Amino acid sequence: MEFSVGGRLEVRINAADVGKRVSVRRIDGTGGERGKFTDTVGVLTSWDEGVLVITRRTGERVRIAESSLVAAKVVPAAPARRRGPAASFPELARVAARGWQPVEREFLGEWELRAASGFTRRANSLLPVGEPDRPLDEALAYVRDWYAARGLPALAQVATGAEGTQELLGAELERRGWTREVTAELWTGPLAPLADREITRGVVLSRTADEGWLGRYQRRGVTEVALKVLTSGPSVWFAAVPGAAGEAPAAIGRCVVDGRWAGFAAVEVAPEHRRQGLASAVLAALARQALDEGASAAWLQVETDNAGAQALYAGAGFAAHHVYHHYRGPEAARNGVLAAETYRSR
Repeated sequence: MEFSVGGRLEVRINAADVGKRVSVRRIDGTGGERGKFTDTVGVLTSWDEGVLVITRRTGERVRIAESSLVAAKVVPAAPARRRGPAASFPELARVAARGWQPVEREFLGEWELRAASGFTRRANSLLPVGEPDRPLDEALAYVRDWYAARGLPALAQVATGAEGTQELLGAELERRGWTREVTAELWTGPLAPLADREITRGVVLSRTADEGWLGRYQRRGVTEVALKVLTSGPSVWFAAVPGAAGEAPAAIGRCVVDGRWAGFAAVEVAPEHRRQGLASAVLAALARQALDEGASAAWLQVETDNAGAQALYAGAGFAAHHVYHHYRGPEAARNGVLAAETYRSR
């Protein structure tokens, strides 16, 4: 990582660079030349009273004393992707939102408020892509009131780690007492490698989530509202690998086809049937259907600590595009709103 000009290390950023992606080198400890150099890359989200805050791709915020800087510079907005389909963050955020729709929504300028009686955070959180139609504090107050009126906590889905993501908004939320609760990643990849995978067991595709499919789905007692969310999207397909007679399917999955994109979710395998290639079979069957409908690229969401799923998707050519987080508003724990346990997944 080169910071020097003519052989001299230089700090080439200042407070006017807040909002830009930067790379900084600082010295840790108090040992002068014996101190350790540490490099940090991310978005400069604040520079106040001699302290810089840099938000890394993962959303981690690093506080750095200005006095410890040895060198710093502005770097390109995001590293070039080496594989997979090209896509901007706003495009993917809106595609993912269309594939998991709420039953109630309202817009504040370009911000979208979403509610679905507490079924998943994604369908019950603010999607702040773009700008609101009023100053930030007024917009956030409206968001809190809107969710409180529905007995829901105020949640906001905020992304980091790609060009055009929302590091600055996340910093503003934290300054106003919002707390980050859940972090996951959105991955993208070409669709064809999934479709080329071997289908080792029979997979049944359907436009509806029947009782068998819902019996395997990890959320028990799916309500009418939840079914509306599950079946929402431009072109929705449900896949199931039949189990033994009278039992729930051995594996299931869901896919939403939206133009060039196919979005995968709810890929689940019964514990006794794992490591038999059933997840790959479900993905392959859904991918072939999506290809038939004209899709060429795929996206999915995966928890940051789900190593098994990440290995499966990486083997099919997927890679992380950005990270997203859910922030909870400061009033969320009061006034009888739903507790965190209401949301069993991202």
